[in-house]
Amino acid sequence: MTDQAVDTDGARLSQDPAEDGFLGRTRELKELRADIERAGLDTLSGRKAPRARVLLIAGRPGSGRTALAEELAAQVVDAYPDGVLRARLSEPDGTRVPVGRLARDLLTELDRTAPPGADEDYLTEALRAALADRRVLLLLDAVADAEQVDALLPDTPDCLAVAVAEGPLTGIADVRPCTLGGLDTKSAVELLSRHTGSVRITVDPRAAEQLVELCQAQPAALTLAGGWLAARPQAAVADLAKHLHAEAEEGSALDRVFRLVHASLPGTAARMLRLLSLAPAGLVDPHTASALAGCSVSGARTTLDDFVALGLLRAADSPLPEYEVPGCLHARLARLARKHERPAELQLARARMLERTVRLLQSCRAVTETDSPQAREKLLATPRDLRFPHPRAAADWLRARRPALLAAARLAVADGELDTLARRLMSQLVRAMVAHFGTQAAAPDLYGVHRLVLDVAERRELPREKAAALLNLADLDARTGRTAEALVRYRAALDAGREANDPYATGRAMESVGGAHLELGDYDRAADWFGRALAQRLARDERADAARVYGRLATAHTYAGRYGEAVRSWRAAIAGYRRTGDVAAHARALSELARVQEYAGRPEESLRTCQEAVDWARRAEDDRLQAALHLRLADTLDRLGDPTAAGLQRSAAERMLREDPADACEIRSAESED
Repeated sequence: MTDQAVDTDGARLSQDPAEDGFLGRTRELKELRADIERAGLDTLSGRKAPRARVLLIAGRPGSGRTALAEELAAQVVDAYPDGVLRARLSEPDGTRVPVGRLARDLLTELDRTAPPGADEDYLTEALRAALADRRVLLLLDAVADAEQVDALLPDTPDCLAVAVAEGPLTGIADVRPCTLGGLDTKSAVELLSRHTGSVRITVDPRAAEQLVELCQAQPAALTLAGGWLAARPQAAVADLAKHLHAEAEEGSALDRVFRLVHASLPGTAARMLRLLSLAPAGLVDPHTASALAGCSVSGARTTLDDFVALGLLRAADSPLPEYEVPGCLHARLARLARKHERPAELQLARARMLERTVRLLQSCRAVTETDSPQAREKLLATPRDLRFPHPRAAADWLRARRPALLAAARLAVADGELDTLARRLMSQLVRAMVAHFGTQAAAPDLYGVHRLVLDVAERRELPREKAAALLNLADLDARTGRTAEALVRYRAALDAGREANDPYATGRAMESVGGAHLELGDYDRAADWFGRALAQRLARDERADAARVYGRLATAHTYAGRYGEAVRSWRAAIAGYRRTGDVAAHARALSELARVQEYAGRPEESLRTCQEAVDWARRAEDDRLQAALHLRLADTLDRLGDPTAAGLQRSAAERMLREDPADACEIRSAESED
C-alpha cells in the first residue's frame, strides 16, 4: 500500500466489543429509562419543568460509563427525532474544555453559525435558542464540573441531557446519579469470550470467573485481558490469571492488567504506545505515530492496528485511518512515558510530530496551487508519503483532522519551549484553511489560531508578529460588527508596528483605524487617520495603495458633507489608478466622483463624469457597474429634464441585466438608497 497523507480505502479496524452488542447493565438501563419519566421537583410543585432533564452516569474511567450512555441513547433516540448531539467536556489529559468552544462545536453540528470571536455568553445563548424548538438528546461525556453542563443545558423539557462524569454534579437540581461498578459475572465472561473465543472459556469456566474477579469485572480491564489472550492463542485463561496474581497489588485492576499488557509488548511497540500520550486530543493517525516513534508510516499503521486488537486503542469514527487513545488509558500512558523516557526525548518526539504536521499542512496547501510552476516543482519534491493525490483528498484530510490540528496548535503554544515550531504550524494551518475553505468559512477557527499567535508574540516579545495577529483579529472583529473592539485592536497593532519599525503594519493599521472610525460615524477622525495613512503611502511611493486611501478619504469627506474635499480626493484617486493601469478601479472611482458631484449640486458635471465612467467600465468588462451607471445616468437626465435620453439609458441597463434579474433588482435597490 502506498503511504499517503490520506488513505480512505483502508478498512477501519475496530475490536470494540460494543459492536457485537451491548453487554449487561440491565438494571442500570431500566433505572435510567425510568428516571426520564420520573416527575421532577418542579412538576411536583405544580410548575412545568423549565429545562431539560439531566441523567448522570457516574463511574471511574474504564467502568464502561460512556458505553452505557451510548446504549441508553440508542434505546431512547426515537423519542428525540432531532437526533443526538455529542460533546466531550474534558481533554484526554483531564483539562477542562472551555464552554465557549463546546457551544460553538454544538452549534456547528446544528448547522448554525456564530460570529468569530463571540464570547461564551453569546455562544451559549445561541445554543439554547437553536435547541428551543428541537427534541434532541445531548450526550455530554467526560464532564469536568456542573458549570459546564449547566451552561449547555437547553431551556426546554423536550430535550434530554445524559452526562457522564466521575462523581456527582453538585449544583444541578434534581439529578440522581447512576453509579457504576463492575459488570455482572455472566456479562463479564461473555466479554472475555468475544476476544478469546468460547473454547478457552468453556474448557475452564472457573478460571474465567477467577479472571473476571481479578479484573473486578471492569470492562476496560476485561478488554485488555481479552486482547492479551487473543494475541496468544496457546495461552489458557488460567495462565493470565496466574500472571495477574503475581502482579503487585499496587493500583486498580485496570492498572495491573495494563502493566502486564505493556510489559508484554516488544520494546519499539511499547515505546510508541507510551508516546501516543503526546498525540493532540488523543487522536492518532499513522503520520502522528510515525513521527512520534521515528518509524515508517506503514510500520506505524501496522502497530496501531495491533494496538486496536489488544484493546489499547479504538478505531475513530473517521474516513481516515485514525485512532483514539481511550480516556482511561491516557493518564497511565503519560505516567509511563515520563518514567521510561527522558524529558529531552519526549520534547524531541513532540517536535518531530509538530514538524511532520507542518509539512503535511504545507503539502495540503501546495496541492491547491498547481497553476504555479514553482508550486508544482515544490510539490513534486515533497516525499511521496507526505503528498496528497488531489485537492479534494487534501480538503477531506484537513476537515477530518481539524480537531487534532487545532489541538496541536493549542498544545504547542502551551508548551512554551517550541514556539518556533508553533509559529510555523499556525502559519501553515491558517494558509491551508483559507486555501481549502475560504476566509469566511474558516473564520471561527482562524480567530482562535490568531489568538494563539498573539500569545506567542507577546511571550517572545515579537512586535512584528504581534501587529500581524492584532490586525487579523481586528479584521475578524470588524467583519462581525464588533467595530469598537476592532478599533482597540487596530490601535494596539499600530503601536506594535511602530515598535517593530514595520511600515506595512503601521500603514495598514492607520488605514484600518480610519475605517473603524468611519464605521462608527466619526467622520472627522476617520479623515484624519486616512490622511496619516495617505502621507505614509505617498512618502514610500506606494501608488496603488495611495490611490485606494485617497478613495477612502474621499468617502469620509462625503459623509461629513465636505463635497469639495471629496471631489479633490476622488480626482487624486483617479489619477493614481490611471498611472498604475488599474482600469476597473479607475471606473469605480469615476462612478463615485459622479455621485459626489451630484450631491454637491453639479448635475452637468456629474453627467459628464458618469459617461466617462461608463467608457472605463466597458474597458474593464464590468457589466454590473455599466448597468448601475446607466441607471444613474437615467436618474440624472430625468432631473435635468431629458426623459427621452433617460429612457435610452434605462433600456441599455435593462438589456445588460435581462439575463440576471437578481442583479437588476439589487442594483435598483442600491441606487434608490443613494
